[in-house]
Amino acid sequence: MRTPTPLDELTRWQAVWRQLPLLGGLVVLWVFLWDHVDVLTITTGIVLAIAVTRTLYLPPVLLSGRFDPWRGLLLGLRMMFDVVRASIEIAWAAVRPGPPPINAIIAVQLLTRSDLVTTLTAEAISVVPGTVVVDIDRERGLLYLHAFGTRDEEDLAHVRRQVLGTEERIVLAIGTREQAAAVRAARRHRRATGDRPVVPEPAEVPPHVAREIAPEHTATRHPLDDEGKDDA
Repeated sequence: MRTPTPLDELTRWQAVWRQLPLLGGLVVLWVFLWDHVDVLTITTGIVLAIAVTRTLYLPPVLLSGRFDPWRGLLLGLRMMFDVVRASIEIAWAAVRPGPPPINAIIAVQLLTRSDLVTTLTAEAISVVPGTVVVDIDRERGLLYLHAFGTRDEEDLAHVRRQVLGTEERIVLAIGTREQAAAVRAARRHRRATGDRPVVPEPAEVPPHVAREIAPEHTATRHPLDDEGKDDA
């Protein structure tokens, strides 16, 4: 038996209403592509938007129907601040003397399972210089990202806090009230306990289990670099 989804509880008109922003966005994109506004362009855009959303499979994206203007303003201001700060840090790292910065690919467990929140969080993170999302595990709500300048576990924890903070600001701006309450509770828990994930030693983890690799546990060079030297 198929597991009921939140979309099953919506009436036909409620489902159509929640899909209107997506349809409108596709129509606007179509008009921008043609760079011309007339009845024919808008009509073909509407027809194509309906055809795309009905024929091509996409996971259902449910909008909360809630938007907090103040939280949205704070989200935008914080993103601009993060972009400026990260740009300055990377520019300084490029010209300062000393060893090159150490980078890492880490996994961050998000607090929500909303496809919309996950997508917006990944986009917001990738906009900031120094962090790029390389993969998303939609089923488990995991973001895998390449982080710049991660020399120790404290740097990894800092990147993780930044990601969760971005997700929290997005949820407080457009998420449901239940999601907002959940991220606030998670924030209070982090501040009270100061918890951060413990990275086990490499020997304690079976080879088939995926895990986060801290910089101090990575190889100094690729094993394939030594191949062929004995034959020379």
